[in-house]
Amino acid sequence: MVFKKMLGAFGVGGPSVDTVLSQPGAQPGASVTGQVNLVGGSSDAAIEHITLGLVTRMEVEHGGGDQQAVGEFHRLTVSGPMRLGSGQHLSLPFQLILPWETPITAVYGQPLRGMVMGVRTEVSIARALDKGDLDPIQIHPLPVQQKILDAFAQIGFVFKSADLEYGQIAGVHQALPFYQEIEFFPAQQYAHVINEVELTFVTSPRQVDVILEFDKRGGLFSGGHDNFGRYTVSHNDAETTDWTSVVDGWVRQAVEHRQSAPQAPGHGLGYGQPAYSHHGHYQQSHGHGHGHGGGSGMGGVAMGVVGGLAAGYVAGEIMDEVFEDDEGED
Repeated sequence: MVFKKMLGAFGVGGPSVDTVLSQPGAQPGASVTGQVNLVGGSSDAAIEHITLGLVTRMEVEHGGGDQQAVGEFHRLTVSGPMRLGSGQHLSLPFQLILPWETPITAVYGQPLRGMVMGVRTEVSIARALDKGDLDPIQIHPLPVQQKILDAFAQIGFVFKSADLEYGQIAGVHQALPFYQEIEFFPAQQYAHVINEVELTFVTSPRQVDVILEFDKRGGLFSGGHDNFGRYTVSHNDAETTDWTSVVDGWVRQAVEHRQSAPQAPGHGLGYGQPAYSHHGHYQQSHGHGHGHGGGSGMGGVAMGVVGGLAAGYVAGEIMDEVFEDDEGED
């Protein structure tokens, strides 16, 4: 087996590591399995711990502007103290449970432009830490997330880009220190009133908070401003809801909302002082149960926009190139 990287922190003749994922991707809340393969170096090594971390790139406000930063947001200890003999081959299995709020990085198998994520392996020997292996991973949408993305495409919105913003959304419970923004160019029928739409999913085991930000165009006698909407949807509704109608209703609600009713300070969703906020809840009136639901529902509509989504949700970077600078700093 060819190992990806010698553990350079331990010098020439040190051990090498290769982390192998059983599958290239998974959905939020699911498990990623694999094994960490080690080969001992020219002498025995006392390993203090082996840890896996989910690493991604996000935007962080600094000095009045945004800067990109690479950060770890989830960790798993694969092994505690152990001894790796000279030339010894050792495989350590693992099961990494993805947080429910893990951001989407791929749609219909195509990398999402602007999103990168990897599993990084850390090996500690004699208080020297080496981040020796980085493996890209794809995070696919949950069924209800996919249906909402399909609905935006079906209405005519065009995917623009996605990124992660470091921070918390006021009024929304978040387990992770960042949130994802998926940006769309407006559909033709809304282009005269909307510049773009930003979509955020904040996911938990039972439901998904859907936060929408509409960048509205200014009129002849009024400036443009942002409208906001927040909706709570159930995983169980994925296959039994007409999501095209639901999402179009959200958009129409934002477009038709009067511009003369800004919220008082201290309210809203935490993106500054929003001019519009709505809390809606789509609760299934029938067909509740466990899991993500079943049936065909909107399957035909979803399949009809697969081509458009696959063409639009394409990565602009390659994982190795994106994390090259990060690895070089280690």
